[in-house]
Amino acid sequence: MIRLNFIGNFSAQGKIKKSFRKAKQSYLLRIRWAVSSFYFGMGLCFATWASRIPDIKLALDLSPADLGSILLALPLGQLTMMPFSGKLVTRYGSHRLIVFSLIMYAVCLSNMGLATNAWQLALGLYLFGLFGNMNNIGVNTQGVYTERLFNKNIMSSFHGVWSFAGFTGALIGIGMLAFKMTPYQHFLVVAVIVLLLVGLNYKFLIKAKETSKGDEKKKLFTKPDPALLWLGIIGFGCMASEGIMFDWSGVYFEEIVKAPGPLIVLGYTSFMIMMATGRFLGDGLITKFGRKNVIQISGFMISTGLFMAVFFPFLIPATVGFMLVGLGVSTIVPTLYSVAGKTPNIPPGEAIAMVTSVSFLGFLMGPPVIGYIAELFGLRFSFAFIGIFGLIIAFLVSRIKALR
Repeated sequence: MIRLNFIGNFSAQGKIKKSFRKAKQSYLLRIRWAVSSFYFGMGLCFATWASRIPDIKLALDLSPADLGSILLALPLGQLTMMPFSGKLVTRYGSHRLIVFSLIMYAVCLSNMGLATNAWQLALGLYLFGLFGNMNNIGVNTQGVYTERLFNKNIMSSFHGVWSFAGFTGALIGIGMLAFKMTPYQHFLVVAVIVLLLVGLNYKFLIKAKETSKGDEKKKLFTKPDPALLWLGIIGFGCMASEGIMFDWSGVYFEEIVKAPGPLIVLGYTSFMIMMATGRFLGDGLITKFGRKNVIQISGFMISTGLFMAVFFPFLIPATVGFMLVGLGVSTIVPTLYSVAGKTPNIPPGEAIAMVTSVSFLGFLMGPPVIGYIAELFGLRFSFAFIGIFGLIIAFLVSRIKALR
């Protein structure tokens, strides 16, 4: 009888432990869903703005030069906030910052639909970039915290959600155009969706502050960590390659590949699809093969893809080449953020901000540099020049201990 009671008690304890594990796993998944929703909201806002640029250009009667100048306001806003985002995350906590910044990001998006002249649009884009950078640093810090809870690589999947949001935003844009909705009506609908996402998920964000005020004051004057600078340089090469795909892939397919009509967008579309796919598969690949090997292979894929499009400028090989570039860039930046966020003695928000600051210069400088080189030597040569960056990435990875 005593033995039976013991067995019964042991079985009950086992059921309780099993139930506890299920509840814990369910809660962890809820946290992951909440953080993913903020990545999705950020990507949806950006894609929504991009989908209506032609309509806003037409409505404000902007020349290509005028539009180009106004579009610089967005990266200018991002650059303005870069030195402060990491400190704000450390001081107030990323859970507070991303709620505030994503709400303001959505508000800025809707207000840009009300612009009636160039300066109003430029101001809106500046604020859009400012809150976008704040949200970017905060949400990637939340991604690092969530990755710690799961104790496995999941950062790449978060960036995959951002890419998926880009597709969703494009599809919503097509629908809004079909119903002949104005940019303001379109932006307002998306802003409401994003605000709903915030309201449903903010309670499940990870509440963490890394340092005290005294610690922050001591760190204001410390030198940048060399390892983070090297991670930033790798990110520079990756984001320069990514930037030219966003801005120049359509031009390349039109002028060099001579793609007919609607197929001009084939290069950009194939790049985006493979980048999103690579991000959803990236965590498993990193777990199986390791960060160093995956990033080295990614660097070679970037170079191979660009060189293929340069030496075989025909529809199918160029499309395959752009697909390789999409796979190549997909996992590098998420992996860099993940590694940076785990740097000893440096708050994740500040570490990610440092890597982002260097990396983002590549995104800003890559497309203009392509234009200058193309003007002097032709567009094919300029793509080949950027193709060298992939080889540099593959070489640098072996020199950084944090990626081994």
